Amino acid sequence: MIDYPHVILHDVSVVIAMMAVLIMVWGVFLTCIRLIYSEIHKRGKMVMHNLREELRIKLGSYILLGLEVLIVADVVESIANPSYEELIILGGIVLIRTVMGFFLEKELQPHEDHLWK
Repeated sequence: MIDYPHVILHDVSVVIAMMAVLIMVWGVFLTCIRLIYSEIHKRGKMVMHNLREELRIKLGSYILLGLEVLIVADVVESIANPSYEELIILGGIVLIRTVMGFFLEKELQPHEDHLWK
């Protein structure tokens, strides 16, 4: 007999992970479209530099949001399979994604402060 709550939680975690991927892909798509548009309609060097920095910040925010949603998917998956091995894997994944998010945000912060001044 299939244990339905675990199957449902696994399916929910897969859906959440796919949403995270869609968030990141959507961010890349929007950034590329805006970059192509701005390259076709070139303006001054300083305006283009500021636009590229703004695009980096926006893309970085999509990546950060996607990473946070992936962490949620991993937490739901660990609820579906609550073994020590799963919890250790979850801890490692959350640690890696948190460190990636921290350094990505730290890298983007000075650029974001510069753009809004």
